[in-house]
Amino acid sequence: MSMDNNTQTAATSSSLGVKSNAPLDSLRRHLCKVLIGQERVVEHVLICLLAEGHALVEGVPGLGKTRLVKALAHACGGDFNRLQFTPDLMPSDIVGHAMFDAKTSEFTLRKGPIFANFVVADEINRAPAKTQSAMLEAMEERQVSLEGETLPLPAPFMVLATQNPVDHDGTYPLPQAQFDRFLMKLVIEYPSLDDEIAIVQGAANAKAHGDLSLQTIISLQDLRALQAQTALVHVDKEVAAYAVRLAVATRNWPGLEYGAGPRASMAIVAAGRANAVLQGRDHLLPEDVKAVATPVLQHRLGLSAELEIQGNTVEQVLGELLDTVEAPRQ
Repeated sequence: MSMDNNTQTAATSSSLGVKSNAPLDSLRRHLCKVLIGQERVVEHVLICLLAEGHALVEGVPGLGKTRLVKALAHACGGDFNRLQFTPDLMPSDIVGHAMFDAKTSEFTLRKGPIFANFVVADEINRAPAKTQSAMLEAMEERQVSLEGETLPLPAPFMVLATQNPVDHDGTYPLPQAQFDRFLMKLVIEYPSLDDEIAIVQGAANAKAHGDLSLQTIISLQDLRALQAQTALVHVDKEVAAYAVRLAVATRNWPGLEYGAGPRASMAIVAAGRANAVLQGRDHLLPEDVKAVATPVLQHRLGLSAELEIQGNTVEQVLGELLDTVEAPRQ
């Protein structure tokens, strides 16, 4: 008995573990409309979201970094807070503080803006290390220590920190321990001419037709289900070993002052799982590892001064590494 093309395609997809994921597809299409011409950035943000990781977003001002996070929060029906990091920002401005209530003659805890589903840490490198470190516990443990109490953060919880790659006056470099807490580093480039025209037209028509960034696409319950689905993606031992070999190779690679630690190996697998879900698969492939390796590793490595002087970049070194480290056969 013969099958028509649609039936045959569905059967083939089913045998390969390919699954249709309507909520995720709708979310991706919506965010691509909000951040026009930045499909790759949107995909990487979704990978961080599905893997329950955080993202460090780099780009000059005005490219839509905050708009993307705001749109993501609204699209998922979550809470959104924005933190503008400045040299005088204190840790208590992030996590909160105890406040005396004159009516009850008692101290009550006032939670800070970190208590939200989605938090934008704008220009995080403009605050001193003491303030930056207030983010570490929140990002790693999903909790905050406040006046002797340990308070859980809402779930899901995601931090997207931004930094300007051009203006370094009055900035404090992030410590490597904090870099390591970001699942990925994302770079937003200037849009193409056509995309920028579309952006300008969209901004001009926003009042008449409504702001796309304020629409809700899926629920937090749907999002948590997607994150749970991502955590169940099958990881073959050989593919996991490939991710580890990539991270280990950076530790003795020519031109790198220092390489990535074991957390990077785990991050590659976590991000790779999310990429598999985006591609409609329930198992991790070497191509998923390759797809996420550069944004996962690039902020965890140190380029030698010699290569920097020659104009080389970490991305170029990682490209050579990915071409050299052998991937397992599928």
